[in-house]
Amino acid sequence: MTTKKHTPGRSSSAKKAAPKVVENLFFSRDESWMRFNQRVLEEAQDETNPLLERVKFLAITASNLDEFVEIRVAGFLQRIEDGYNLAQPPDEGGLTPQERLDGLMIRIHEFVNAQYRCLNEQLMPALQAQKIRILRWSELSDVARRQALDFYENEVDPLLTPVTIDPSHPFPRVLNKALCIGLMLRHKRRGVKAATSLGVVTVPRALPRLVSLPGTGGNCDFILLHELVESQVERMFRGYEILSRSAFRVTRNSNLYMQEEESRSVLESVRAELHNRRKGDAVRLEIESSATEEMIERLRINFELEPDQVFKTNGPVNLSRLMNLYSQVKQPLLKYPAFVAKEFKLSPKCTDIFDELRKRDVMLHHPFDSYKTVEEFIGAGAADPLVISMKQTLYRTSNDSSIFTALTEAGQSKEVTVVVELMARFDEDSNIRWARELEDAGVGVFHGIFGLKTHCKLSLLVRRDPDGVVRRYAHLGTGNYNPVTARFYSDISLLTSKPDITGEVQKVFNYLTAETESESYKPLMVAPLTLADGLVELIEREAAHAKAGRPASIIAKMNGLLDRRTVEALYLASKAGVEIDLIVRGMCSLRPGVKGLSERIRVRSIVGRFLEHSRIFCFANGGKEEVYCGSADWMPRNLIERCEVVFPVTQPDLHKRLREEILMAYLTDNTKARLLQPDGEYVRAPKTGVAFSAQNYLMQVAEGSVEKASESPKQK
Repeated sequence: MTTKKHTPGRSSSAKKAAPKVVENLFFSRDESWMRFNQRVLEEAQDETNPLLERVKFLAITASNLDEFVEIRVAGFLQRIEDGYNLAQPPDEGGLTPQERLDGLMIRIHEFVNAQYRCLNEQLMPALQAQKIRILRWSELSDVARRQALDFYENEVDPLLTPVTIDPSHPFPRVLNKALCIGLMLRHKRRGVKAATSLGVVTVPRALPRLVSLPGTGGNCDFILLHELVESQVERMFRGYEILSRSAFRVTRNSNLYMQEEESRSVLESVRAELHNRRKGDAVRLEIESSATEEMIERLRINFELEPDQVFKTNGPVNLSRLMNLYSQVKQPLLKYPAFVAKEFKLSPKCTDIFDELRKRDVMLHHPFDSYKTVEEFIGAGAADPLVISMKQTLYRTSNDSSIFTALTEAGQSKEVTVVVELMARFDEDSNIRWARELEDAGVGVFHGIFGLKTHCKLSLLVRRDPDGVVRRYAHLGTGNYNPVTARFYSDISLLTSKPDITGEVQKVFNYLTAETESESYKPLMVAPLTLADGLVELIEREAAHAKAGRPASIIAKMNGLLDRRTVEALYLASKAGVEIDLIVRGMCSLRPGVKGLSERIRVRSIVGRFLEHSRIFCFANGGKEEVYCGSADWMPRNLIERCEVVFPVTQPDLHKRLREEILMAYLTDNTKARLLQPDGEYVRAPKTGVAFSAQNYLMQVAEGSVEKASESPKQK
């Protein structure tokens, strides 16, 4: 499927700004996302953060923007091509998709300019002050040049394929986000009147973007890989005069378009679309601002882009590659202090995790609590001869995951069922590979229900315990089964043997493998079957309590809030008198603090050292407080287009920890928290009293320097 290109005259409509009026009940998801990435950029600008962490934050903003462009911007173009260009309702802005896209492109250009100002005016001078230098070829010493040339000869040159564009050499197919070098060439034998040609060299993806150099005087020196390649282009284009050269990068439409009736299997369909994704229509051209207008125009026309889809970068193309600087520079003082997660310990007299779970539930708050406990739980299922069967969902995991290893080993001797989500965005290729390896190991592999992503985080072990009783043991989580990301994503894990939970987990697996629906999954809420209605019912229950004069409040922590029905229920609850605190890391379409609509709703976002990923929902319930965790945000994709599970946490000590230690910490944060205003802007939380960072406090709890939740500052 192709992407329609913009029509002439679009730049004039881009001047039409979206009306910024309170009558719009919902913020645009795309503008809200841009504000989220702006909050990440603010962390790169924040001089209180360690320098290399700031570099890392800048790289994250670039990676975030890549995905936004290849999915959301490409999606706008696709809808416009398909004829869906009707204006929104007035309460959502009243703009057509084309008008929304025009305004969004202006916003993206502004953001890119801010990224490079941060790089050039703040980070590069600060790095140089720390003797960390990214040098141009002309700045290299003789020793550094010799080493760089050795690297070029041995590692780079064998991978290069120079191409000159002419009638016998058409423009090469440039892969999505591949860094290239463009050259304007003139053939020497044909004289100065010869027409100019375009040359292209693709910079090898297999090599590091930063090449380490021998430093002098204590310097830690690097040269960008494309800078090294550019320095040697005369060797690749002998017989040509090189008039100009510049690095560029093309971003392509990366949406997958699948039709069920045409698919032999989900696996084959996804694999075919992955191949197409690499060749999707171009939606953005990034090129160094030093490039000549002739080169920019030739590339723009070749990729069939409008002028506002061209981004001139005042620095290296692809800032996400600066992440390599963070990993290659070994200076601990320029990074966050090392943190070691708290290890789980069995209770006295408990012999193993199964013995522990027969006595009590175990809850973990990652990364403050070690993820090893979850790995060991699944590993114990594979190794324990008393475990009869294992069931597991996999949305994302790591290449060297011990969980994957445990499942393949268990497939040799147990009944093992794994539901692998093949369409986990940008992890499809690896998930296909894992699915095949699991099948080869004797594991029953399923791909869930076609049209629904399997996003729930569930593991179920069936064990014949030493007393002869067959019991189920389950892990339910808010994050992926990925030990790597578990070190810097905040998530909740619940391990339990409670029959009312584990029995319903088995029903969910039956739904995933056979699409057999149950009349009820209580106490679980399951999307797309019961979760959307269940959440609205809980919100409406709080409104009823408020009207009756009973305790009524909602505290909800999530990654995104976009579902219109849920937002409307929150508006009505606010009108009824319910006090509502929302901790929403990313996109939020709800407009808080509007008199007569949402004056009792407060929204905060926390961006810090760890990626806030946990979903926790607390309802006062007239004094009989209930708290839930789960895999689902309050977004249409989670409530309608995915299989999700939200579960209650009822054990009193765990309930208390969620409410008084974790949620209270996030509501008290006045260091990393930003508060959403009625006009859509975010402002820093006022630093009244003692400065308090939720993530720092939770690390102190894990380390034992703060012993109990009551020692945290109380929310005012």
